[in-house]
Amino acid sequence: MSALLEKSTSSEKGEVVILETVEDSVLDTIQTSEYGFTPDELEEIKDVAKTLTLEETRQKASLILRIHEHDPNFPHPIIDNLKAFLQNDDILNQPDTYDSLIQEVKRQLALITYNSPYASVRAVVSNHDDPNTPSSTIRAWVIGLFFVVVVATTNQIFSIRQPSITLGGHSAQVLSYPLGRAAERWLPNRSITVLGQRISLNPGPFSKKEHMLITIMASVGSLIPYTSYIVWTQYLSQYFNQPYAGSFSYQVLIGLATNMIGYGLAGMARRFLVWPSYCVWPTSLITVAINSAFHDEGNAPVRGPFGKVFTMSRLRLFMYAFGIMFFYFWFPNTIFQALSIFNWISWIAPDNVRLNGVVGFNNGVGLNPVPTFDWLNILHSGVDPLMIPLFSTVNKFAGSLLSMLLILLMWYRNVFNTAYLPINSNRLYDHVGKLYNVSRIVDADGLFVAGGYQRYSPAFLAAGNITNFLSFFAIYTATLTYALLYHVHEIKLGFLDLWRSLRTAEKDLVRHQDVHNRIMASYREVPEWWFFGILLFSIACGVTGVAAWPTYTSPAVVFYGIILCLVFVVPIGIIKAMTGIEVSLAVLAEFMGGSLFPGNALAMNYMKAYGFVTCSHAISFAHDLKLAHYVKIPPRQTFCAQIVATVVSTLICTALLNFQMNHIPGVCTTEAPFRFTCPNVNSFFTSAVIWGTIGPRKVFGTGGAYTLTLLGFPAGIAIVLACYYAKRRFNTVSWLRQIHPVVILSGGAIWAPYNISYIWPAVPVAWFSWVYLKRRWSAFWAKYAFVFAAALTTGVAISGLVIFVIFQSHGVKFDWWGNRVSYQGCEALGDPCRLLRLKKGDTFGPRTGE
Repeated sequence: MSALLEKSTSSEKGEVVILETVEDSVLDTIQTSEYGFTPDELEEIKDVAKTLTLEETRQKASLILRIHEHDPNFPHPIIDNLKAFLQNDDILNQPDTYDSLIQEVKRQLALITYNSPYASVRAVVSNHDDPNTPSSTIRAWVIGLFFVVVVATTNQIFSIRQPSITLGGHSAQVLSYPLGRAAERWLPNRSITVLGQRISLNPGPFSKKEHMLITIMASVGSLIPYTSYIVWTQYLSQYFNQPYAGSFSYQVLIGLATNMIGYGLAGMARRFLVWPSYCVWPTSLITVAINSAFHDEGNAPVRGPFGKVFTMSRLRLFMYAFGIMFFYFWFPNTIFQALSIFNWISWIAPDNVRLNGVVGFNNGVGLNPVPTFDWLNILHSGVDPLMIPLFSTVNKFAGSLLSMLLILLMWYRNVFNTAYLPINSNRLYDHVGKLYNVSRIVDADGLFVAGGYQRYSPAFLAAGNITNFLSFFAIYTATLTYALLYHVHEIKLGFLDLWRSLRTAEKDLVRHQDVHNRIMASYREVPEWWFFGILLFSIACGVTGVAAWPTYTSPAVVFYGIILCLVFVVPIGIIKAMTGIEVSLAVLAEFMGGSLFPGNALAMNYMKAYGFVTCSHAISFAHDLKLAHYVKIPPRQTFCAQIVATVVSTLICTALLNFQMNHIPGVCTTEAPFRFTCPNVNSFFTSAVIWGTIGPRKVFGTGGAYTLTLLGFPAGIAIVLACYYAKRRFNTVSWLRQIHPVVILSGGAIWAPYNISYIWPAVPVAWFSWVYLKRRWSAFWAKYAFVFAAALTTGVAISGLVIFVIFQSHGVKFDWWGNRVSYQGCEALGDPCRLLRLKKGDTFGPRTGE
């Protein structure tokens, strides 16, 4: 085996450094493959390797193998090399005989500790830091808080609109750059005194750390309080009609509780989700890529397709791609919507029920080889195929394909009476196939009425929805099993670190040997008691909100929710950090809330908020902590920025919520102006009644129509165990390392109303980037791929906002064939086609009174 840094190679595995020379000798080394090192850095790495003794090499190799052996992101050849090194006992007795292998392993270990072992991280994250670079400056705080106000206001106002519009961190990241440069140019070079310290108004060039701090604040501000949905359904007369929910203090308490509990948990979980190098957080790299495009001055030429050397800067590529996508998105979104929903097979026979059940984009399972030309559809659930690893995209597609077969089998065989319903709907239906009328089973206070339920009908689910629940049940047990089998060592070390940090002031970062942790170890870490203080304060807010008003709910619901979050936050966070796929706790929180508090929809909603939402927020905050970790923002500055942004956003959203409830006539009804019809609030209310009022016992319990779906819980354990033992039994089969059982199951949880048309288009895009480009022109891929992805995503976001302001807010529509053809026949959005139809007066399922 050739020495790692000594020779040029065209290996498909692409894990070695490639050295090439351009005709004009612009740089001696322009193609540095996946590792991305300069010649000087390579010499430094060699020097580091020479300092390692044989015993140190074995210890480091053993530790890396223990952590990364089953890591699908980690380079396979290095794993094979480390195994060969550690399993050969003769190396200790005859080191001279194996000198070539020993030196190669030493260099690989030096590479891993000198920079990130992951190509995607090396492509956009610098392994150098200047501690003198300003980050928490006055101009950064002013611009950051400005965007907190803007995104919080926009997201709260339009959260009740159909369709809604959302501003996120990426939009603020792009728009804040010119403001930062303007502040750099126009602010006077003066200083003011704050708490006894002199702080400059204009500390020099607008830095990447300032820019990222602004982005983090905007990202936090974009999260409107989930408890606003609880307040909407409580306060308005068409829902539960509970006037006390209009109290501003009540709203602020429960809003701060859900947001701040998540942050407290994220802080304590950072040793599990932020510091370990295997926690790559693929979705964070797009943010770092935008940051790098705006601030990195280096522009080394790289060899790329067509045998050319590309010298275009990342910033210029970003602006070109952003501009193209900004204007292109007008076509699939507004002008020619058939490009977005390209259900061309349905056009052949739009009224053919069996055909459209299979190929339909709107109401079918979406089996279509070319279903869309809309980048927003490819970015299903915010997962960018150019950013997340290829194995994540392929695993999710495999899961959706397998679950599609189950849906078709149920529908065509009329299992669970699904043939009387649309094949893929997230709505609830009664025993005549109409939408379920929840008002017939509740009283004026929104409490369950058994007699009304007996006289009316059970709730029925479509085939896609049944598969969705089955997959979610399997995901939850699979997530815990996966964490115990694959990450028990790291989780154990994390808890030991947490315990040690509570007893002493010891630095936890020292056990993490990658370069980013070594750099961050020079900054003062946030004390654990800060996060514990936030957590205790948040719990107090939540308990007060539940107990001080007539919610008819025990304050214990806050602790039940936190316990659920504590069980899952680390396993879900690790999976998200490694794969880019997030497991939602919504279904499990609803299931448990409805079981613990039967007949009480409000209690179930609280369980959902303090179980599912706090976990989701904790993972979101951990993602932002990783951003700061990558860009080397001092942890205490990040802490202050996130806390202040959270409080400001919560107060703004709560104030706007009160204004919307009391000053928009007919809000959340069909008569509401500006299309403020509250589609998400309506779905939340229906879910609350079904899960909280009817309760999961009547749907999934003994004698329930869907009791068999509970087999998903043991199935999740069995699937993970099967994958684990298959990998151990056939450990030489490299592709088995790419199988991720939890991500496969997540592919089965995409249904109702989404389908495979939202998943499949990402596969060829991901293959083209991660396989075709990366293997042939790895330096080209490293320089441009993530910046290009960031430009496309940002272009869609900004274009969507402009289109809304210009056209949609004024009700302007383009009514022509290209905007109507995708909604014909069985693809119409009103009443989807069913395989079987009832005769007049007939019903399916249990008879009235049964």
